[in-house]
Amino acid sequence: MIISYCVNPNCSEPKNHPKLKKCNNCGSSLILNNRYRVIKMLGKGGFGATFVGVDLTVIGDPLCVVKQLRPMADDPQALKTAISLFEREAKTLDKISHPQIPKLMDYFADQGQFYLIQELINGQNLQREIKNQGVYGEIAIRRFLEEITPILKYLHSEKVIHRDIKPANILRQKKDGKLILIDFGAVKDQVNTQLAKTMGQTALTKFSVGTMGYAPPEQLAMRPVYSSDIYALGATCVYLITGKSPKNFSIDPNTGQLLWQQDVNISSGLLKIIQKMLAQDTRERYKTVDELIEALNIQPFQQSLSQNIVNNQASKDSRIDLSQLGVGNLDDGHTQATKTISATEKIQKAIQQRRNKTQNKNISLKWDEEKFLTAFNSGKKDFSDQDLQGLNLQGSKLNKCIFRYSQLQEIMLADTNLSQANFYGADLSNANLTNANLVQTYFSKSNLENADLKGANLASADLTNANLTNTNLCGANLKNAKINQQQLKDARINWTTTFPDGSRRWWKVF
Repeated sequence: MIISYCVNPNCSEPKNHPKLKKCNNCGSSLILNNRYRVIKMLGKGGFGATFVGVDLTVIGDPLCVVKQLRPMADDPQALKTAISLFEREAKTLDKISHPQIPKLMDYFADQGQFYLIQELINGQNLQREIKNQGVYGEIAIRRFLEEITPILKYLHSEKVIHRDIKPANILRQKKDGKLILIDFGAVKDQVNTQLAKTMGQTALTKFSVGTMGYAPPEQLAMRPVYSSDIYALGATCVYLITGKSPKNFSIDPNTGQLLWQQDVNISSGLLKIIQKMLAQDTRERYKTVDELIEALNIQPFQQSLSQNIVNNQASKDSRIDLSQLGVGNLDDGHTQATKTISATEKIQKAIQQRRNKTQNKNISLKWDEEKFLTAFNSGKKDFSDQDLQGLNLQGSKLNKCIFRYSQLQEIMLADTNLSQANFYGADLSNANLTNANLVQTYFSKSNLENADLKGANLASADLTNANLTNTNLCGANLKNAKINQQQLKDARINWTTTFPDGSRRWWKVF
């Protein structure tokens, strides 16, 4: 039921009838700025609260996000300073225009409080995504960085430091899967920094300066720089590949560095990049997003470049042989300086083309049983985006393996232990999973058409939005599994199938 929610922080009974204009309990106005009605609280903290509201001036009463300033200050002068700073920062955010940053629709003072009105994004944050779908592998984390870094680069170009990058502040938009960066700490930190100065250093602990575990030392000292966002992004990567908050890792007592490396299974190249993002000393960290993007783009191709870029020592003009990179001969009569610039541009273009080809080939890379098991026994557990069609892995112990978006058609996984494995978006059509251990396994958006799961243990498995057309679930254990009635209609079941409620039925009725 839709309600009208009172935003007075001291109101003990904020829920009201949707047509009321004043709160029944405290008498506060329920219509903000003569325009917005709040209908639900999303969250609150020491600084303020976030709500879902409706814009009553627009046909259809569209939903929006209402953010209320509640600075922890009783001093009138401090509050006046806070509101002034909030307004200044709001004007800065008002200039931001990026398709992956929610639009700032309005900002105003009302009843002694200050409000931001923003576009409401329909999506799930990455913190919840990891809890529901499992951790990222290397390919997924590279995809994440490729999409999020341009957003951060744009922000910094507008002289804005986000100050609160973390998984909970990155949404995956439901309609297209794009990442959306939300909940800027810029306003909050500017206000609280000034309040801390006004009230004295002893009050520092009262004010939010980012999120513990994600905020670097200089930000906790209220001196954030652009690379502070890069540190927070690195800490976010650690969460995405481990499922653990950075604050839960041990710290090197000599350097202050997070000791997270033992909990991951990624390439040494990517590990070094994240390590540099997390450098405690800003002088050792990537200073700009461009530096980070360059490291992510070039690192995988350094070896191929050394093999393909050949210095022709016999040539008088020291031409570079770039034929294997497809950039041609650079001896066109220009000066050597011009050729050097041209070479650099062409090399960069060739690197990007090669990189795109390599990413496309990841999906078509073909494995055999011996190669797969050797990699697995050596510690590899991330097989995202791989072609594993037709492999015979029967009886293997592959629990907690990651197969996001992999091609697994006709694969033999009978009697295999795949508990807590991640098959998000994978194609398992015609796969054999008979009698497999699939407890707490994640199959969201996977294709299981014509797959054989007879006798499989799917207790607490997640089959949300999975294609179960003609999937054999006879004798399968679906107790506490996430599966809907339409999926059960599409699949094959019989009296030996255990349903999500723990029952068995000898007839198929839905």
